[in-house]
Amino acid sequence: MTAVICLGIAACGGEAESQDDSEPTGDFPTEVVSSKFPNRQRLAETTDLKLEVENTGDETIPNLAVTIFTAAGDDDDGADGSFSIRIDNPTLANPNRPVWILNDKFPRVEGDPAPKGSSPGTVAQTNTFAFGELDPGERRGVIWKLTPVKAGTYTVNYEISAGLYGKAKAVTSDGSPPEGKFVVTVTDKPPKARVNSAGQVDVASG
Repeated sequence: MTAVICLGIAACGGEAESQDDSEPTGDFPTEVVSSKFPNRQRLAETTDLKLEVENTGDETIPNLAVTIFTAAGDDDDGADGSFSIRIDNPTLANPNRPVWILNDKFPRVEGDPAPKGSSPGTVAQTNTFAFGELDPGERRGVIWKLTPVKAGTYTVNYEISAGLYGKAKAVTSDGSPPEGKFVVTVTDKPPKARVNSAGQVDVASG
């Protein structure tokens, strides 16, 4: 048992190394090149949330990270789960309720094959995903494949970081954090359909 405990302390008696020791301190110029998530969706119909991010600086971004939270109103700070909301009901053992279900093996870098295990973007930080180093001038697209399970109108907020521990900061050209949001309405109404002259079923979009 003593040997196992020693493994958790640097050199058995030295100070434990902080997780953020290897993260550089500084600002890293970053831009969100594109962001896409349909603003009208239907229950159980899977769609993609896509972000493309560029390193516009001259130093490598240590760890491209994206924090996402979903709000059901202006005063909602989000839930424990990027695509969930918090229900204000003291009788609930768990106030967090999913709005979207994140599909297995997502998020991942656009164009990458499905991983053998869970998503490589999963990290310990709440509501945050990480996608590794990003070289100067490099762009990276990332995808979340999501299925809505709760009707309503929601705001999906995202913010880009250059690391996981707050020392490496992503900044836009005006010094602000790269961030944005999607306002999405999920409907439980079935799509309108009709049979055209060729005998095929046309489903109306939107």
